Amino acid sequence: MKRTIDGKALVYCEGAFNTPNGKTAHGLVRFTERYEIVGVLDSTYSNQDAGMVLDGKKNGISIFKNLESAIRELRDMGDTPETLVIGLAPDGGRLPVEAKAVIKKALTYGWNVDSGLHDFISNDTEMVELAEEYGGRIRDIRKTPPRHKLHFFTGAIEKVDCLKLAILGTDSAIGKRTTAWLLVHALRKAGKKAEMIGTGQTAWLQGAKYSMIMDSCINDFVSGEIEHAVVSAYKNENPDVIVIEGQGSLMNPAYPGGFEILAAGRPDYVILQHAPTRKEYDGFPGYKLHPLKKQISAIQTISGKKVIAITVNHEGLKDDEIIPACERISIETGLPAFDVLKHGAEPLVQLIKKHIK
Repeated sequence: MKRTIDGKALVYCEGAFNTPNGKTAHGLVRFTERYEIVGVLDSTYSNQDAGMVLDGKKNGISIFKNLESAIRELRDMGDTPETLVIGLAPDGGRLPVEAKAVIKKALTYGWNVDSGLHDFISNDTEMVELAEEYGGRIRDIRKTPPRHKLHFFTGAIEKVDCLKLAILGTDSAIGKRTTAWLLVHALRKAGKKAEMIGTGQTAWLQGAKYSMIMDSCINDFVSGEIEHAVVSAYKNENPDVIVIEGQGSLMNPAYPGGFEILAAGRPDYVILQHAPTRKEYDGFPGYKLHPLKKQISAIQTISGKKVIAITVNHEGLKDDEIIPACERISIETGLPAFDVLKHGAEPLVQLIKKHIK
């Protein structure tokens, strides 16, 4: 049996898998240490392999039409889940009405329910009563901890003496977290001690040991929570490299989360994730994406630190178009460009090794 933190889980992603609104589900089917993912719920891709739909590579995780068919098939395989994880990541983090019936049904089976949305399931009296009656647990990942448990910025980050890298992006939902994990795993494979700092609910759901959830953190404590996560990872793990997951982008009208990461995480260098086919900010038609060179300039002006590489999101590109797209970016920016999801993070690791302290 695969060893995980919280056992077997089924991921709810109805109508959103293989779209930007399914990015939490995507992260979980690609990698998680918290759960063993045994299936995904989305009738759009029922009876297909989740890895094949997402990345063109089978991973053995089936997509089911509905909860009933999932339970029937998984029970026959001895893979009955213990948890239903909400794999949706819609704008504003709202829970769709149709999802509530599935959650209630899962609770009557005695399952746990984990959600990273802003609509807190634990505030729903009926669902709380079902959990108590049938022995399940409800966990709202975005629910803010009590204020006395939050940390204020202290400056302790200046004592962190290992290489710190921030994976920022030119937009939201562009692959920053996926790139961060791929880089951490490739660094470990290369014999370097690397730690991931999660800054969103999906990284936490994937088992990131050192995390804070920026989307729901009280503003006064955002910098302190980022600093605390980085300092804790440094003190406890003595890593060669700390990789900080970015949020949103500096110029995104709704999610300008990169400011806090630069200010509080104080990275030594930045790696910038970019989708060359994307013309407007995700979810905001009419808001034109700022040019790549302008975004690089903004990051370097604000932080005083260099962007050392571009990582490419290949959405909208055919396989034979990816390398030429990387080459065009390199010519435009003077920086190396890599598609780590398609081609692996090893070339990026070779670049990073030169900067390890």
